Order: sequence, then structure tokens, then C-alpha cells
Amino acid sequence: MSVTTFDARGMKCPQPTLRLTTMSLKMQQGEVLEVVADCTTFEKDVREWCDRCKKILLWVRSEGPNMRCQIQF
Repeated sequence: MSVTTFDARGMKCPQPTLRLTTMSLKMQQGEVLEVVADCTTFEKDVREWCDRCKKILLWVRSEGPNMRCQIQF
């Protein structure tokens, strides 16, 4: 399984999810994107994005001031 990492720290809503949309066009079925972000609304935004785009949110966890998640395409 291929995992690509996207560092969205420093980006504020809606930039992380807009970049996710752009990156999703390059992802192949079965690939995993790991995202780290420090936007306060990131967890809510990424959950909504995954629901809307029919992607699988594997997990979300807090790492101090950051949130990290993995999305399967």
C-alpha cells in the first residue's frame, strides 16, 4: 500500500480541504494519503470532505497542536 504525506500545517480553512481535492485527482484507488494539519477545524472538515467525496477516513488523531489522519482512496 502506497502512502503519500501531505503537510498542511500553517494553512487555514478552507485551504487544507481545497488542496485535498487537488491531490485526490492524482491518487489511485487503494492509495493512502496521510495529512497533518494545525487548522482548528481540520478534523470536522476532513470528516465532511471524506463523506462528500466518498473516501475512507481510516483514522484521525491529535498530536499536540496538530491533527493527523489517513484517507484511503
